Order: sequence, then structure tokens, then C-alpha cells
Amino acid sequence: MRPLSFHGAWEITPQQHGDPRGLFLEWYRFDKLEAEVGHPMRLAQANMSVSSKDVVRGIHFADVPMGQSKYVTCVRGAVLDVVVDLRVGSPTFGRWEGVRLDDVDRRALYIAEGMGHGFCALSDDATLSYLVSDVFRPDKEHGVHPLDPELGIDWPTGAPQLSARDAAAPSLAEMREGGRLPDFDVCQAHYKELGAGA
Repeated sequence: MRPLSFHGAWEITPQQHGDPRGLFLEWYRFDKLEAEVGHPMRLAQANMSVSSKDVVRGIHFADVPMGQSKYVTCVRGAVLDVVVDLRVGSPTFGRWEGVRLDDVDRRALYIAEGMGHGFCALSDDATLSYLVSDVFRPDKEHGVHPLDPELGIDWPTGAPQLSARDAAAPSLAEMREGGRLPDFDVCQAHYKELGAGA
């Protein structure tokens, strides 16, 4: 497990065991994740998305608390998966980092509550599988426009395809001015509470 450049996100590279029949790997281990993150990840829902090449989804996040941590891997094709620190007051607020997830290296990402998440499909039928810590709650889910110049995400496409929801999402500045972004101190307290309940 490798922490990204800001606290709250980790890249996981599994060991693959292959032979002429195929391969086997552990793409999620609750005990290893808990040891690294400091608390267990509650599994509440599993999601899957399939995207055409050049589709950009995000930047999505949920209110904290409860928030929604995510454990994401690409089971078919390839994506550039992007994590954004949306926690107001964080020393790395507004910073983003991208990790290639694909069906070759089979990496995964763990993204803590309060972080923003999005991706760009690098292939047709790019298929992501998500484990999430809370069920989908539409009234608690929000987005920041993925093409916001303030974020400056270097999406690897010249023709990004966005959903109507993502295309209409507000900018980072609008969300911050409206008090609609997660607070860093509240997120830190939430992480500690999760650890205390372990």
C-alpha cells in the first residue's frame, strides 16, 4: 500500500499469482487496509460502472459525517482514477492526484470520507468495481465540476464526455463559498471515531 501525496488516499498494488491457466489475486484485504488506514472499512454497498472511452465521471463526494469511503479497482480496460482533497482547512486542499487503474496491474485505490473522486475512461467498456462504506444517499451526495480550471485536472482526453449532472456541477469556489464542502477538522474527528469503534 502506498499513500498518495495527501492524507486520506492510498494506492494498493496486489501480488498476482499466474500460470498457464490464468491468475489469482487478493484485491481487497480488510485487515491490511485497517492496519494502514487506522480503522476498519464498513462495507455497505458494492457498485459497478461501465464507461466508453473519453467518459469523465466526477468529481463526487458525500457529506461527512457519514461520508462514503471507496475502495475502487478496474476489472476491465483502463482508467485514470483521480482523487481530490476537498476538505476545507486541509494543508493540501484543492490538490489532486491521478492513478492508472487497469486490468493488467490490477491496482486499487482507497479513498477516505471527504475526498473527491472521479475518473476518465482510457478504453471502451472500462469497468470499475467499488466497495463503499455507506449506501447511496442522494440528499448527501454532491459534485464539483471535473473541468473546473481551479482544480486543473489533466484529464487524458481532448473530448471529455460528461453526464448532464456533472456538466452542471458547480465550481470548487462556488461549493466552498456556499459552505458545501467537507471540513478538514470534522473529517479528522470522523476518522478518529471510526478508529475508536474498531
